[in-house]
Amino acid sequence: MSPTEQTYALDQANLPLAEQVVRLQALLEASRAVHSTIELSDVLQQSACIAVRELELDGALFTQQDVVYGNVPPEAVAAPSESCPRFELLSRDGKVLSELVVATPQGRPLSLYERDFLEGLVLQTAVALENAINHKRHLEYARLAQDLDAARAIQQSLLPQAMPLIPGYSVAARSRACYHVGGDYLDIVTEPDGSHLMVVADVAGKGLASALVGTAFRSAFRALARQSLTLRELAGRLSQQHWDEGTEARRRYVTAIFLRLDPTSAEMEIVNAGHNPAFLVSSGDAPTRLIEASGTPLGMLPGSRYSIERVPIEPGARILLYTDGLTEIFQGEDEFGQDRLMDAFRAVDTTQSSDGDRHAEDTLTSLWTTLDTFSGGAPQQDDMSAIALCRLSGKSKEKVYL
Repeated sequence: MSPTEQTYALDQANLPLAEQVVRLQALLEASRAVHSTIELSDVLQQSACIAVRELELDGALFTQQDVVYGNVPPEAVAAPSESCPRFELLSRDGKVLSELVVATPQGRPLSLYERDFLEGLVLQTAVALENAINHKRHLEYARLAQDLDAARAIQQSLLPQAMPLIPGYSVAARSRACYHVGGDYLDIVTEPDGSHLMVVADVAGKGLASALVGTAFRSAFRALARQSLTLRELAGRLSQQHWDEGTEARRRYVTAIFLRLDPTSAEMEIVNAGHNPAFLVSSGDAPTRLIEASGTPLGMLPGSRYSIERVPIEPGARILLYTDGLTEIFQGEDEFGQDRLMDAFRAVDTTQSSDGDRHAEDTLTSLWTTLDTFSGGAPQQDDMSAIALCRLSGKSKEKVYL
């Protein structure tokens, strides 16, 4: 024990019992006061007020929080001194939350009792301050969660709410975000000439930033979709517009695949802007075909040009447009992958209608079930979106899914 500690212990031993009780009671009341609020600034203001009032100091200040009570010389903040001693407020894990700087009358040193009182006050204030910080974080998280729930509802409302009625065809769409909101986008627009324009797109990245870019992409797509543009022109304009929006937008480039269906001629036009290839399963024993038509992702380079692939869609054929969230499903270290997805799409037959036609909604339900089974309920790694298009055979009646 140091000489100072020995002197203090002797002083304490010599204090009358009544005075010791009074001092302990003062510290207890101070502890109750600083724990009486969960507002961060109120905790510190209360503590500074107690220090000044109980010890008749000139002032008290909490660094990092800019809380001052009374008169504290500005130079006291820069460095500790006899006239302005400092006391650290430590979190449970030892992190410095703040420092209490006190100014004594006429710069006198603190007595051992005063120092002991302030150390006890600082200990209680640190606990109350950490509780206030955590409370503030919980409130901020609750507000953020509420905003994200609203954003999720809005994003879901921007997806097609009903599939178009296309005689001789069945079409369905499904999207499931990895987080509250995601960067996937899909849409189906009926054009003035009776054709149907479909798009599945994936903004680089995940979460809120990608969702914002996806919303901007939807606005641009919808504005251009009814202007009787070729798919090549549509993709080119979307890409250039995205590029022109600046550096931040370019970091969140968009991969997309566009499909225009002419139901009368039973022909599809497809443009692929750096996206996953479409799957085409024909009726009979024909192998599954990959439709690449690959070009540059939208917004990655200025002046991008795109090529069109024209493909007939025969009775009984099925098309799948999808994002890479359907292939990036994991079972441990094993990725589901494109080949498994193609096999699963080709093998959908347990939900066939009685006449043998495989319908779009049944197809997506089967794929999602396969993917969920493969992952074993593990957290989703990426946004998952897909459009399935089926041409019904002449023997079946059309099914419409909303």
